[in-house]
Amino acid sequence: MSLSTMVADMSHLQLGFAAVAFLVATYAISCLYTALTSPLKSIPGPWMSLFSNRQLKSAVTGGKRIFYIDELHKKYGPVVRISPEEVAIFDIEAFRQIHAVAGGYTKGDFYTKLTNFPVHSVFTLRDSKSHGVRRRLFAKGFSKTHVREHFEDVVREKVQLAVDKIVEDGSNNGGKVDVFKWWSLMGADIVGCLGFGESFGLLELGDRTEYIKILELALIGNGIGAEHPWMRAFLSRLPVKKLNQMFNSTNYILEHGMKAVENAKKAKDSGNTTNLMSSVLDESAKEGGGKAALSDLDVQVEATSLIFAGSGTTANTLSFTLWNIATRPALREKLELEARSLSPGFKDADLEALPLLNATINETLRLYAAVPGSLPRVVPAQGATMCGHYLAPGTVVSTQAWTYHRDASLYPNPLEFDPSRFLDDPTGSTANPKGAKATNSAFGAGAYTCLGVHLAWMELRYGVAMFLRQCEGARLAESMKPLAPSELVNYFVITPKDKKLELVLKDKPSTPSAVV
Repeated sequence: MSLSTMVADMSHLQLGFAAVAFLVATYAISCLYTALTSPLKSIPGPWMSLFSNRQLKSAVTGGKRIFYIDELHKKYGPVVRISPEEVAIFDIEAFRQIHAVAGGYTKGDFYTKLTNFPVHSVFTLRDSKSHGVRRRLFAKGFSKTHVREHFEDVVREKVQLAVDKIVEDGSNNGGKVDVFKWWSLMGADIVGCLGFGESFGLLELGDRTEYIKILELALIGNGIGAEHPWMRAFLSRLPVKKLNQMFNSTNYILEHGMKAVENAKKAKDSGNTTNLMSSVLDESAKEGGGKAALSDLDVQVEATSLIFAGSGTTANTLSFTLWNIATRPALREKLELEARSLSPGFKDADLEALPLLNATINETLRLYAAVPGSLPRVVPAQGATMCGHYLAPGTVVSTQAWTYHRDASLYPNPLEFDPSRFLDDPTGSTANPKGAKATNSAFGAGAYTCLGVHLAWMELRYGVAMFLRQCEGARLAESMKPLAPSELVNYFVITPKDKKLELVLKDKPSTPSAVV
């Protein structure tokens, strides 16, 4: 009997079962081939990780990747296979090797998959030369000197408005206020001023605009889509508004980004120095075009990427800082005393000189870095040996701040929130300061360290100081659960599960005129 005759005699149900069986067999053979030929088969790790990255992807889509990998290190050691192509690393010397500026380790394709934009930003560029060229365009605008000279007034104004709104909100609600909400609106407004040339007006509105809501959904969609491209492709085509906003909002987002292009060009012509993208265009012109040339689309994407990188991250860190302060009355009182010592009209340089304030923020960044997850890098052509294991060229290796920042050999009693570890030692450790400094990656590491670190620190210092001066005695609301991993999620940035931090303010908070 011929094959065609056999197929013709089979029922539709039988054909369906045969098709499913064929697909299952093909998948099984593919997984078996991957396992048998994998150069990572000698690396310790879950047996499933040799065949498939299903367990890793499950952790990602559940917002638990950092906790999953942390547990794997506890079980398998410093070098763990987490997928057929990726190895997680928890070793000080290996960290130095991976993130050395001239080490030759480029970003993994995770960054390429992270957005749906038609061109790459400084954040997603993988080629080291292209990234270096683009990074230089931002270097001057993000330097501490430039940030303080041109952006400090904007930051101070927005932080003050945010604290005023917190006080007003608390007064209208029996003292209880969700400060996470106001920090989120503030962070987006500041980035709007710098990247788009104008505030989004969120603090005045008291809520997020549709654009900001879509950006937040897109950030979650980006994190899921980077691990599950098929899911992004499928869900983006369903006629469900929220799914479209999460996975298929690129055109809408970029259309809004044209405002950044228009304002940057106007600022460049008028000499307005408070527009970051105008500064970037100036630097591009000085480079003489070529590889440094920026198109309108480049400006749209870069400005939009600033919101992804600089709004939620700041809001989260401010919230985690106040969360830890509010649950420690003795620490809160010391910080309030330090904040009261500031003279009217204080500047960021004055805030930088406050030891306990900066130590408390540093300790928050250690335990609750805004982006505490993996920093995927690709092993260069010569291969690498780490902790006695050879890693072939092209292998993806990743490190995560969440695990390194909880290393007991670097930070005694690592799970304890203890700002004093940063008072006399800027690395946060007297046990092994070199190791602690080398692996401190709250703002990334190596050649890809966060460009906006000085702006972020300014926002954090102003936010905590102004809140302490105006809202003395704030405590955690009884409605809040303990700050435990079970109450946190990590798609890209780390946030409280319900994206909320409710504090209870004193009956009569200080007025702005009394403290500024």
